[in-house]
Amino acid sequence: MSSAQNLEIISQDVSEDVIFPPGDLLSDEPPLETELHLRQMLLLIQCLEWWWREGQDFYACGNLTIYYSPRQRKSEQFRGPDFFVVLDTERKPRKSWVVWEEDGKYPNVIVEILSPKTADTDRGLKKQIYQDIWRTPNYFWFDPQTLEFKGFELLGGRYQELNPNENGWLWSQQLELYLGIYESKLRFFTVDGQLVPSPEEAAQKEHERAQQEQQQRQQAEQQREEALQQLAEMEVMLARYRERFGDLTE
Repeated sequence: MSSAQNLEIISQDVSEDVIFPPGDLLSDEPPLETELHLRQMLLLIQCLEWWWREGQDFYACGNLTIYYSPRQRKSEQFRGPDFFVVLDTERKPRKSWVVWEEDGKYPNVIVEILSPKTADTDRGLKKQIYQDIWRTPNYFWFDPQTLEFKGFELLGGRYQELNPNENGWLWSQQLELYLGIYESKLRFFTVDGQLVPSPEEAAQKEHERAQQEQQQRQQAEQQREEALQQLAEMEVMLARYRERFGDLTE
């Protein structure tokens, strides 16, 4: 069956009298292709959660089944995205993302991590589903081996390819962040070009900042002690002068 035929089946309207399956559904995803895929997915999740660490109105996850059809059979020839973000929702752990239990919300942003096994589906059927059924505003794909990177924005119901800036980064209006390649990894960047750190990178930077402040305090204390020592030496010299020549005249 072709991708177009699959999509036509998926997109048929669901009758109002359909009884939806229970919402407490477990995710049913295969393992990620390689360690590169796993680390890339975790990096995106951890960086975004750190960047929005004060927020409780989003959900970021990856390799998690998104159930959206009451007749779901392995997601109708389709499994969950490698990384996705849903905005304006509750930040809490979930067993899966069940659309009819989440006020009908679909992902605002999706990133698929390409592999030789999945690339054709990611560029084809999945892209169609994200465009025509889920209406996901931003869709990106990234190949951790070849570094192929593309992104799309939903305009007028159709995906339009995003143009990179001078750094090769693509802007996500949904996240208000750039996505771009840094040290062969897909990363987030702020509007002013700063790398969004991972928790480990942020902790290391804070450690270095604390060390620098400590060194500055130590240097200031050393300078103070040296100044006090010089003052004490001058007082000793002055006392010896007075013993020998008497008080200084004005």
